[in-house]
Amino acid sequence: MIALFGIQATFAHAQSDVDLGTEEGRIGYSIGVNIGQTLLAQGIVEGLDLDAFVSGMLDSLNSETKLSEEDMFAAIQIFQERMAAEAEAALTGNLAKSEEFLQMNAGRDDVISLDSGLQYIVLSSGREDGVSPTTSDSVLAHYHGTLIDGTVFDSSVERGEPVEFGVTQVISGWTEALQLMKVGDKWRLFLPPELAYGEQSPTSSIPPNSALIFEVELLEVR
Repeated sequence: MIALFGIQATFAHAQSDVDLGTEEGRIGYSIGVNIGQTLLAQGIVEGLDLDAFVSGMLDSLNSETKLSEEDMFAAIQIFQERMAAEAEAALTGNLAKSEEFLQMNAGRDDVISLDSGLQYIVLSSGREDGVSPTTSDSVLAHYHGTLIDGTVFDSSVERGEPVEFGVTQVISGWTEALQLMKVGDKWRLFLPPELAYGEQSPTSSIPPNSALIFEVELLEVR
């Protein structure tokens, strides 16, 4: 968020001259938003000298640069090495936090722990003779996903619309849990990174090597 405010301040003057009432204005603005979102998603903006970044972008658009190709290559290489080191540190740190959380969570009386690493709490149960899905089924479910600190990253509950998906079309922790549930069951799942997204997170809202918590309500088997 701090980085975003920095970008806004840097472009404050330019924004005052933008006319979004024209087609060209909307196109240019939309391309700018797309570039900004890409940089934010890749974690590139944090720690970046925004004044130098804007200067470099404008120079590039004007086909002129203040640094040689060799100097720019060296600078980018340093930046990439720094990013790689930070990413590795984040992987290690997140994994340690996830393992610590799950170890403590496993000691709770209401938590059921399986050999796979899956942990869950039964919040409410459907009928005893209810149907359990198999790997060939699709299901309709409501879910609410958070990080271990409570940050919400995705929620069909908040959107007010349940989701249909194949039992094998989701992360492995879900695939395992769904086959144990019956229609009408509502469970809270605690997934270690290896049963969630591991090191390859699909979104910046889920740090790599994160343990995830889901409240899942199985509504239908289809």
